Amino acid sequence: MEQRGPRPLIEFRGVTKVYGAGAAEVRALAGIDLSIRGGEFVAIMGPSGSGKSTAMNIIGCLDTPTAGDHLFGGMEVGRRAKTERALLRRHFLGFVFQGFNLLPRTTAMENVELPLIYRGMSLGERRRLALGALAHVGLEGREHHTSSELSGGQQQRVAIARAIVTGPAVLLADEPTGNLDTRTSREIMDLISVLNRDQGITVVMVTHETDIAAYAGRVVRFLDGRIESDALATGKAP
Repeated sequence: MEQRGPRPLIEFRGVTKVYGAGAAEVRALAGIDLSIRGGEFVAIMGPSGSGKSTAMNIIGCLDTPTAGDHLFGGMEVGRRAKTERALLRRHFLGFVFQGFNLLPRTTAMENVELPLIYRGMSLGERRRLALGALAHVGLEGREHHTSSELSGGQQQRVAIARAIVTGPAVLLADEPTGNLDTRTSREIMDLISVLNRDQGITVVMVTHETDIAAYAGRVVRFLDGRIESDALATGKAP
């Protein structure tokens, strides 16, 4: 899809990713080009083995290209050292996963505070920001509940609060509704849509569900390590 306007926030230029060698070689990405502007909401779709998860891992600086360029804000990051990519993740990226990935015996507030501890913030500042993030996702009064005391939807809200507490430029969501029922899925997607619309957070979401992809403004479909299609979303969210 042709991109116009400001420089892309996220860009792939001929990105290839190869795992293994010889007869065991797997070409997960085969020289793809992709641009995502700041403030976009992009859904990435495709069957298992299509390359969508590999692309997401590279965008999230959890993996690097075998060849080609991965740029963030115009800066090549794919060949940066692990420590530099970790700093980029810490300061610019937030992650939400299908399995919530909360610490089981800690409170909602303590889970949300975790990325702030890595930043070396004081206890008082961490508490202030964590309370604000939990309130933003509708969990006032649940700050001291542990994961076992929260529903699946509430756990995912805690995970979203943890992802946004650092004020990231990009929210990466990997099947964020995969473990939720239909009603709760809609609530979570409404929340993510508000973060995108009202706070300008760029959202990149992997999903296999067409009704969930309908919340995005743009859908990129992967097939066999290549981009099969890249177009504005045509469906309407429920």
